[in-house]
Amino acid sequence: MHDDDLDDLDLAALEAAESAHLRHLTAAEADGDERAVEAALRPRSLGEVVGQARVRDQLGLVLEAARLRGRAPDHVLLSGPPGLGKTTLAMIIAHEMGAPLRLTSGPAITHAGDLAAILSGLNEGDVLFVDEIHRMSRPAEEMLYMAMEDFRVDVVIGKGPGATAIPLEIPPFTLVGATTRAGLLPGPLRDRFGFTAQLEFYEPADLDRIVHRSAGLLGVSLTPEGSAEIASRSRGTPRIANRLLRRVRDFAQVRADGVVTRGVAEAALDLYEVDALGLDRLDRAVIDALCSRFGGGPVGVSTLAVAVGEERETVEEVAEPFLVRMGFLARTPRGRIATPAAWAHLGLSAPAAGFDGTLFDD
Repeated sequence: MHDDDLDDLDLAALEAAESAHLRHLTAAEADGDERAVEAALRPRSLGEVVGQARVRDQLGLVLEAARLRGRAPDHVLLSGPPGLGKTTLAMIIAHEMGAPLRLTSGPAITHAGDLAAILSGLNEGDVLFVDEIHRMSRPAEEMLYMAMEDFRVDVVIGKGPGATAIPLEIPPFTLVGATTRAGLLPGPLRDRFGFTAQLEFYEPADLDRIVHRSAGLLGVSLTPEGSAEIASRSRGTPRIANRLLRRVRDFAQVRADGVVTRGVAEAALDLYEVDALGLDRLDRAVIDALCSRFGGGPVGVSTLAVAVGEERETVEEVAEPFLVRMGFLARTPRGRIATPAAWAHLGLSAPAAGFDGTLFDD
């Protein structure tokens, strides 16, 4: 292999790594390293939670009533996009009830036996948190129905005609399920939750308060204008706001005097390719390809993914939800189309035919 080929490979690897880093910066999911940082920034009680006022009041009422009765609270289902605080609320529920928290995830429960082992280790009043509960296996879901309602499960020993079902009593516990796709939960499982909370995206004012709180915990000096700039680019998600705050803090320490002002925040986020509305490189690449190469659409998502050099799942699950929420992109039966707002954001003039609302009709 020639030296020029090696240089090309190194450059491609560097570009791929940089692209992955930028996607991570505005991705709502958290990786293993980030969870450790998040743990230090999480609120410890309902009183410390910023935003989600309706959910906070409803959940507080459920927990207070359970304390007055001296019983475990009803099972709780937390639904909403990633990064809005479902895991934090589960921890708060356990803290408010003074109970231990057991954590697991839906993908980890692949067999009914896995769930039986977890349930058999619970004590009375424990809080069991199952993240991504919609990804549990079907046999485990069916076992969970009885455990949630009757606090017992039947463990089957053996196979065929000689199989024996052994009833296993479970002490009263509280199941807290978290899901980003509530529509995938079977009806019988969803109906067994006594309280369902739908978390919404945060307003900039609430995100501003979250950035100020996190800055205090991290020892970051910032001005109100700097905090507001970070909040406005955080896509309505506290996890992204905290992540951007840490990157702006790094920029302020290395290239400024350590104080996060509006100018410092703008320079830092421009460096990381997060624009004034929170769009990142991938978001802009999608709408740019849609407008510049395909005349605004309609175009299939697979074709769009090839045009921006990404996997179909990345475009569909990472970029599209935010672009649709911002009103830049529409999903139609004929394909994806750019709205007038997308053309305006790119500084382009929409074609005369413009946005055809009839494309929404099935």
